[in-house]
Amino acid sequence: MKSRNDSFKVTGGARLQGQVRVAGAKNSVLKLMGAALLAEGTTVLTNCPEIADVPYMADVLRGLGCRVVLDGPTVYITVPEHVTSDADFDAVRKFRASVCVLGPLTARSHRAVVALPGGDAIGSRPLDMHQSGLEKLGATTKIEHGCVVSEAESLHGASIKLDFPSVGATENILTAAVLAEGTTVLDNAAREPEIVDLCTMLSEMGAKISGAGSNTITVEGVPRLDPVRHEVIGDRIVAGTWAYAAAITQGDITVGGIDPSFLHLVLEKVKGAGAEVETYATGFRVVQNHRPKAVDYQTLPFPGFPTDLQPMAIALCSVSEGTSVITENVFESRFRFVDEMTRLGADAYIDGHHVMIRGVEQLSSAPVWSSDIRAGAGLVLAGLCADGMTEVNDVYHIDRGYPDFVETLTELGATIERAHHDSAE
Repeated sequence: MKSRNDSFKVTGGARLQGQVRVAGAKNSVLKLMGAALLAEGTTVLTNCPEIADVPYMADVLRGLGCRVVLDGPTVYITVPEHVTSDADFDAVRKFRASVCVLGPLTARSHRAVVALPGGDAIGSRPLDMHQSGLEKLGATTKIEHGCVVSEAESLHGASIKLDFPSVGATENILTAAVLAEGTTVLDNAAREPEIVDLCTMLSEMGAKISGAGSNTITVEGVPRLDPVRHEVIGDRIVAGTWAYAAAITQGDITVGGIDPSFLHLVLEKVKGAGAEVETYATGFRVVQNHRPKAVDYQTLPFPGFPTDLQPMAIALCSVSEGTSVITENVFESRFRFVDEMTRLGADAYIDGHHVMIRGVEQLSSAPVWSSDIRAGAGLVLAGLCADGMTEVNDVYHIDRGYPDFVETLTELGATIERAHHDSAE
């Protein structure tokens, strides 16, 4: 049984080898669950990852009056004719993705009260663009008692341009616009594969959307949507994590269940570190036969290098030959991870939103703490190439984003175990 106080004990030195199949994308399934609110009846999602955030989202939907059944990788969401407008405060505060119910509730119930979201400590994610977009569609919004409140007697199409291609704002505007009267044109929209997956499901439900995956998305509003059965796309961040696991341990890992085009730049960076990379229709293979070489990175919205893989890149650069500079352009607090890496002997220096890393041949084991999902995974990868045993704490973060993380690493040849700790410790 997993608990909030568990830690992972990682012993370095193993060369990871084998095959992995990734499950559905965390950053897609939660938004698809929220979008199910747009149609009365039962929506079925398949290929769902068995991670902690899925039951969290199920609790949010249950609080809105839905019946949710989790059956392994399949999620059944039965939405009533009348949906409650107030999202449960405690449930929403557990994770940031819960704010994705704002758009669907505004469209379906004409009112949404959603607690300002909690989740990973990686910097501020203000809702200004979410609110501004909904207001242009005809809603009134405000922040009140720790919640964002959105109300609209009716919604209408609008021309909206985002200041930044925010994934969350794009999602909330789309899920409101599909039931608005008239045409909505969203410029500088996010282009992530998860946005395309959301648009695909909405289209299957009866929405009229064009331009998904481009900077401009056009939505022709329809009066109603219908429930569907939809398969969640593979998780590109989990797949990318395994690519870095191969590179950092000088290993050989084949990853399936993912469209490699989602990771084009990521795999190019792994090649730059000296790995051999083969791509297939539904996966890829990474083979690293020698110490990796230093590579520079800068995080950007898709199709740029994903901020969610920045901790893995830092872990790799820490043991690479040469000096790397990594620039973080998305979240201002993501370099909290670097402080933990220095505990492991990484030679890293932070300067604003840049970090310079001089690679060392081997890291040294130490107790470290996860501050978010991806930082936790990055610390585990670093522990795989440290001498001795590294204890990674606060791994409940990792459980929110990676199904069967310890089991998969063990199958690949890592020496890792989950240590259970009582809350009183």
